Amino acid sequence: MTDSSTSVSPADFYSSSLNTSVGSESESWDERLNAALATLQGLADEADGQPDALLLLLRRLEDLHRTIQDGPFRSSLPADRGELFDLLQSMEKSGGWPYIPRLQLRTFMDLLQSGEAGAALAA
Repeated sequence: MTDSSTSVSPADFYSSSLNTSVGSESESWDERLNAALATLQGLADEADGQPDALLLLLRRLEDLHRTIQDGPFRSSLPADRGELFDLLQSMEKSGGWPYIPRLQLRTFMDLLQSGEAGAALAA
């Protein structure tokens, strides 16, 4: 367990990490990232009530997550054990690995059959 008084939010961790690794360009990078995220949120807002469009957005985000994870992130991992250990410790302090959870279709179908999902959707 981590002490909440010393925990760092993922946004703060990644922002501070960028400040040290990107230097003076970090504000520009941070601004561009925030703009891209705002655009994606806008797309999600536009698609509100359109499950097919929202599912497409989620699938594309998952694909992007996997592409970044398997490409630039993996290739940027330190080769030195000490540096890798430091990175892993920083990740743990900031909330761990960024994971995109999936709604399990079987669970959702079971909820629909039991009527629980229908009641939740109606609320």
